[in-house]
Amino acid sequence: MANVTTPLLANDRCEADSDPLNDSEEDALQGQSRATRTGQPWHIRLREAILFAWALLATTGVLVLAVWASHQQQTAFDKPTGKRNLIFMVSDGMGPASLSLTRSFRQYTEGLEYGDTLTLDKHFWGSSRTRSSSSLVTDSAAGATAFSCGKKSYNGAISMLPDSTPCGTVLEAAKKAGYKTGLVVTTDITDATPACFASHVDVRSQNDDIAVQEVGNGTLGRVVDLMFGGGRCHFLPNGAEGGCREDDIDVVEMAKNEYGWNYVGDRAAFDEFWEGKAEVPLPILGLFADTDIPFELDRRNMNDVYPSLSEMAKTALRALEKATEGSEQGFFLMIEGSRIDHAGHGNDPAAQVREVLEYDKAFTAVIDFLEESDTPGVLVATSDHETGGLSVARQVHADYPQYLWYPAVLANASSSSEHLARRLHGHIAQISDHSPDKLKKYINDELVTPGLGIHDASDDELTALASYPEQAQYLFAHMISIRAQIGWGTHGHSAVDVNIYSSGGPGAEAIRGNVENTDVGKYLREYLNVDVDAITRELNEKMLSKRNLGMIGYEIAADTTNEIPGLAGDHWIAHEELEITRRES
Repeated sequence: MANVTTPLLANDRCEADSDPLNDSEEDALQGQSRATRTGQPWHIRLREAILFAWALLATTGVLVLAVWASHQQQTAFDKPTGKRNLIFMVSDGMGPASLSLTRSFRQYTEGLEYGDTLTLDKHFWGSSRTRSSSSLVTDSAAGATAFSCGKKSYNGAISMLPDSTPCGTVLEAAKKAGYKTGLVVTTDITDATPACFASHVDVRSQNDDIAVQEVGNGTLGRVVDLMFGGGRCHFLPNGAEGGCREDDIDVVEMAKNEYGWNYVGDRAAFDEFWEGKAEVPLPILGLFADTDIPFELDRRNMNDVYPSLSEMAKTALRALEKATEGSEQGFFLMIEGSRIDHAGHGNDPAAQVREVLEYDKAFTAVIDFLEESDTPGVLVATSDHETGGLSVARQVHADYPQYLWYPAVLANASSSSEHLARRLHGHIAQISDHSPDKLKKYINDELVTPGLGIHDASDDELTALASYPEQAQYLFAHMISIRAQIGWGTHGHSAVDVNIYSSGGPGAEAIRGNVENTDVGKYLREYLNVDVDAITRELNEKMLSKRNLGMIGYEIAADTTNEIPGLAGDHWIAHEELEITRRES
């Protein structure tokens, strides 16, 4: 009789029925018992169902508690006691790509190894989500309100909430608690980011109102002890040289006579305090430009006229430390690398890398200060948003993209596209002969070759510049971007997450990883242990009282969120056709 081979794992029911072990194994694999199949008393089945449900709920509860405990450990901390300082830095418009661009540019220009990094890189902490309450793409006003108030608001809001009420800021609360406070920027000091820490208006374009509030003529009085930056025109009356206010208020005189400010208006006056030559008297208002301090690429050629961000930051740190020498409280200082944003709006990579390098230099100065200071302190730095949709590579031909970009092109530029456009406009205003050939020669010989370091400008490029001088800034920027193979996605902001940097310190784990921009704002108040909510209540009570007396009226129109376009940035207006023009100051 032939042997019959039974396949491995074959199910022989005859043998299985005679083996109790096989029965139980089969039942277990099928997820039920023989008794269940043949029927169980209802009370036994009910008891098992209850036990299963209880076990499921208990397991869920344990998991929820574990997640909650982990979150609490990350976001809550024992509030520090004793004297301490907090420096908050904002790199307006700087996204992750800006760091890659600048790091490689620095390695190229200084002959460094690929492993050499920026100081910022050494203090990378996490990333921040940036959306506002009115858009997935925030503007600087809503972004800075998230930092100052710890609240989401609409694009254009200067420390105002969507319900038309003001929110207290960490700077105001710090001042109330006895800290010294300061703002250092390279843009107009009434611009969105600094304004959000020391004023409250419905729409960011209310610069004249912001200036008055910043010096002390606001609901809470004077809350700032030191302000360095540009924007002098908003502090001078209409009709005065350099003034751009719509009224006749001399805010500089108001600041000095009514609120005790010491005023410095130029580099020479600033140099009296630079590098410890003299003690900085607080409160001090330093306005060093009519509008914005020039791009670092241009400023370095005008060093005798304008101080740099790092110089202003170092002076502010020394002044605030000296002022708090005998105090039980330290200081809160906000430092903004403001014009990174403007370089992004203009799609100018040559200006951008110099702005980021100067910001990194200021960041280094703060790190050094904290290491040398006897007072404990923390540095937190992040961006309000990314600007320009920067791409560190660009496909310039229809065929397969090249895997490269050229930092040498940026290194050859000695002027920003903004500066060159201003020179072109000035030249056109002065000449009587506007013949295309003569204008093209001037553009090539006096602007493109020496300013951009470009020696192969095409006739089409020069013709475009001569024919459309109002678009010169963008055309100059495009010439350098295309040759460096740097790409841009927009002249506005983008919704990309931005980096967070920190020196580390008590509770800083709360902003580790990927967090909301409001979490950064909440950490600032927690570290200083100040009551921002109390400031909010005080603002609303006082402003309600003034409204009832008919003294002020803060009302937001129904379409306020549409007043600030998606392309809105400092001095930029977006039209329906997405054509972008520079607002004349």
